[in-house]
Amino acid sequence: MINFRLVRHLWLFLAVAEERHFGRAARRLGMTQPPLTEQIKVLEHALRVKLFDRTPKGVQLTPAGQAILPAVRRLADHLEHLELTVREAAAGQVGVLTIGAITSAMLDELPRVIERLKLSHPGVTVSVREIDSADAIPALESGELDLALVRLAEQQEGSIRVHPLKQDRLAVALPATHPLACESVVPLAALAETPFVLFPRALNPTYFDTLMACCHGAGFAPRVLHEARTVASQVAFVGCGQGVALVPETLHKSAPANVVILPLAGEVQVVTTALAWHRERPPALLDLLLTELAGLPSEPISS
Repeated sequence: MINFRLVRHLWLFLAVAEERHFGRAARRLGMTQPPLTEQIKVLEHALRVKLFDRTPKGVQLTPAGQAILPAVRRLADHLEHLELTVREAAAGQVGVLTIGAITSAMLDELPRVIERLKLSHPGVTVSVREIDSADAIPALESGELDLALVRLAEQQEGSIRVHPLKQDRLAVALPATHPLACESVVPLAALAETPFVLFPRALNPTYFDTLMACCHGAGFAPRVLHEARTVASQVAFVGCGQGVALVPETLHKSAPANVVILPLAGEVQVVTTALAWHRERPPALLDLLLTELAGLPSEPISS
């Protein structure tokens, strides 16, 4: 049975943890500070740990508070999803499809998918979350997401299935003032002495290893000057003159004026968008989505 009193206390804890101030948290919650402070004390007593330390500027989380914060945030996300599902059911909607997507997919593939679903399944509500590729697998495994549009290599083993939708040629993003910016094609080896802007390997190990293998094949190990979590951030760093970045070639369509994106010599293809889902919980609309996204035949797709 759900302990709704504990859930409420955890919701109050989350507000204080995010605001780092009891007064601001109380205003955010639409209550006064004294009862909020008292409810946090009740929660600390129930959990038998101290959650906050008071400071002259507000409050700081104790080690125990820092330890439970991620789990409380996940609980809040689940409750928001539950609330949305209940509202939609009360309004006559038949279901909620939660899709996580990287930024490029939100700009490219996802709008077409949502429009198609509105026409074919008007009773389904689509809830969209912007995510990093590395966050997709744990979110699918936990059930936070039904589907993910991310940059992952094909995967048929384990709990998560990954179906590549689109590939693109690998290119290099250069500052417009770079000596190679006037070339039509850039040999990767020509970048050996240039600092790189790259993403942390943990975000997408397979994609990261592909880029490293390309550099090693060209005879060098890239010197990473900055790390950025998204391709857009990588391009922004390049525009600030902080190095070069290896990116999908089609990104040249949206590159700023101070960045030039040029194809690399050779044909190196990388996955730019893939559809991922939990093999034991394939969404009922999976076949439709695969057909719409990849132009696949309409025969059922095995989960």
